[in-house]
Amino acid sequence: MNKKDQPIGSALTTIDLHDIARACITFGVRSFFVVTPYEDQAKLAKQVVDHWTKGVGGKLNPFRKKALELIKVSKTFEDALKEIEKEREEPVITIATSAKKISGSITTDNLRQKLDSQASHVLTFGTAWGLAKELIDSCDFILDPIAGNTEYNHLSVRSAASIYLDRIINYK
Repeated sequence: MNKKDQPIGSALTTIDLHDIARACITFGVRSFFVVTPYEDQAKLAKQVVDHWTKGVGGKLNPFRKKALELIKVSKTFEDALKEIEKEREEPVITIATSAKKISGSITTDNLRQKLDSQASHVLTFGTAWGLAKELIDSCDFILDPIAGNTEYNHLSVRSAASIYLDRIINYK
C-alpha cells in the first residue's frame, strides 16, 4: 500500500534481501520468496542472488551464499504459494503481518499454539505502507503488530522479519 492507502508494488532494497535471508537461515526457514510484479525488480533480485550464489560473492563469503540460496523470486503471492505447495506436498498456512492493529489479529504466542507441524507456514511482510487489505484478508492468520514503547511504529521490513521469527521460534 502507499501512503494514500492505495495498492502498489514497491521497490525492493538489496540490503533487505541480504538481511532477511540471513535471518531466515538463522531461524531454520526453508525458503524466502521475494514477490514483485515488476520485471526490473525481479531482475535486480536475481542479479543479487546470482552474485552471491553463483558468482564471486559466494566464493568470497560461503556463509552469505548459503543464506541467499534460500531466496526465490515470484511474480505474485499466489505463484509463490503454488510453488511451495508443489515442492512440499503439504498444506500451506499463510500468516500476514502489519504495523497497524487489525481486527482478529493474534499474538505470536497464540500463533504458536495454532501452528500445524504437518504444514508449511508462510509469514508475509509488506514494504512501503504495508500489505494490501485483500492480501491480509486472504491469509489464515494475522499477527499483532510489533510495538515499542513509543507511538512511532514504522520498522524496516528486515527488522520486523527478524523480530517475528525470533518471537515465533524462540519461545519459552
